[in-house]
Amino acid sequence: MGKKTMIQEENEPSFLQLEAEVVKVIKTIYDPEIPVNIYDLGLIYEIDVDEYNNLDVQMTLTTPNCPVADQLVAQVNQELRAIDGIKRVIVNLVFDPPWNKDMMSEVAKLELGFL
Repeated sequence: MGKKTMIQEENEPSFLQLEAEVVKVIKTIYDPEIPVNIYDLGLIYEIDVDEYNNLDVQMTLTTPNCPVADQLVAQVNQELRAIDGIKRVIVNLVFDPPWNKDMMSEVAKLELGFL
């Protein structure tokens, strides 16, 4: 994750606040076919907020042939753009490494009956 190197403006959210808000927002987004949020599913590979509050997210899908791929990436982009303090959002869809169920959080595994 990126680090804030510039002095914070008084009303500007800190790096840690932005990072926490990004995770909070991502945890509200669900794969329409699976009743678990995309963060706990392990679909978010990287979140990087730079010193200018630009946000880059690396995410994947449970399968490259996911029928809702465009919709899901667009939703992530839209929801993250709405966060106060974020200047720019880039969501990159990647498939390396390929997603597998071991990438899910314990919460997701429990919810889906893998534990």
